[in-house]
Amino acid sequence: MAHWTDQNIPDQTGKTFVITGASSGIGEAAAVALAAKGAEVVLAVRDARKGDATRARILQKTPGADVKISLIDMASLASIRAFAERAGAEFAKIDVLLNNAGLGLQSARAVTEDGFERQFGTNHLGHFALTGLLMPTLLRAPAPRVVAIASIAHRRGTIDFDDLQGEKLYDGRKAYGQSKLANLMFAYELDRRARAEGSRLISVAAHPGVAVSGFVTATGMPGPAVMIGNLGIALLGNSTARGAWPGLYAATMPDVQGGQYWGPDGFLEIRGNPAPAKPKPHALDQAVWQRLWTVSEELTGVTYPPLGA
Repeated sequence: MAHWTDQNIPDQTGKTFVITGASSGIGEAAAVALAAKGAEVVLAVRDARKGDATRARILQKTPGADVKISLIDMASLASIRAFAERAGAEFAKIDVLLNNAGLGLQSARAVTEDGFERQFGTNHLGHFALTGLLMPTLLRAPAPRVVAIASIAHRRGTIDFDDLQGEKLYDGRKAYGQSKLANLMFAYELDRRARAEGSRLISVAAHPGVAVSGFVTATGMPGPAVMIGNLGIALLGNSTARGAWPGLYAATMPDVQGGQYWGPDGFLEIRGNPAPAKPKPHALDQAVWQRLWTVSEELTGVTYPPLGA
């Protein structure tokens, strides 16, 4: 939307937002913007000290903001289950779940504590499990939303059901692209299921374009490559704050519809203001959405409750 900024977010007083990966980057930028609009913001973070520092920065900008910290490790199903239990007990409802946390491209294969390839396990399976476990609390809200932060990296991704965990042949870029394609397909399939069940819930996806977020530093690339990558992003990409705008638009604006995908409106969706994004055709394969959902249930042990409740 031309000239839309986070200042155009409607008042969010009375709404509760859970943001994963909120201690830095676009997650923190989203938390800053939502707190300024009166939302109750839950920083779902892995590191308590980083969470405290983020909360302090938000309160400096918006004194009196309602900002809470709750620990979660998206690479641990036990941690995700514990978070969901606490959230269900502590919050009357969750209006918006912003599935933002993500692990950058990893040059060497590693696994989560549950034995999943780390990018697929953290970026997709962790959020699949978290969303399912939070669903009862989400469905207490009058108009709940789930927003998945995907990536233009979905364009080169494929869901390799024969080697989902990269055990036969590992390629970091392939694994990252697969995880971000999975984010987008999960968002689409969740919304398809919600519509089929007549649910109040809507599921939306967004991507930040190419944003200055410190993400490149987590890739395991050599130092010079990281420097060059960050310089290129700084010159050509969105700022961290602008990178958060598509997700914020998807999370807050009244015209957003389930199953939409939002991103920057500029050249190749690298930077710009929020606008409908264009997924690659292979991201729209409903047979793959449904198979991925079934496999994700089997791997995580999380089965979703009825969405029309």
